[in-house]
Amino acid sequence: MPGLLQHIDAIARSKGRGVLFLTFEDKSSELFHVPDFEEHLGRIDIIKWLDETRIAWSECAGIACVNALLPYSGQIYIDLPLDNTLPEYRKLEAFLEHPDRTVRFDKVQFCYLPLDVAMKNAEHDEPGFWDKWAKNF
Repeated sequence: MPGLLQHIDAIARSKGRGVLFLTFEDKSSELFHVPDFEEHLGRIDIIKWLDETRIAWSECAGIACVNALLPYSGQIYIDLPLDNTLPEYRKLEAFLEHPDRTVRFDKVQFCYLPLDVAMKNAEHDEPGFWDKWAKNF
């Protein structure tokens, strides 16, 4: 069923802080291939773990770009700040990364988007921005 996803940079701006998110690489090398992220084993295991540990998450779009309209490829926003003093963050980091900070899951990237980078798209939050953009796309 179609749904409306927030871009990760819009989430950062609405939270007023940097945000954590996950991306999932696809096996295909086809240029216009739509990834089958629902079958990604790492994504499945991570979602199960997030649900079991009651860490809030949601599907999200990547960073908004006015030059391209990209399909959803399984990205997940994790509703925790990047804060090593929080037990929930330390638990998440230990689950996702080895001690050398490499990711435990194949074809998964554990990402952080700082607020200052997200603010570069602040004009996207202005009323009517995307409607005007769509007319000219």
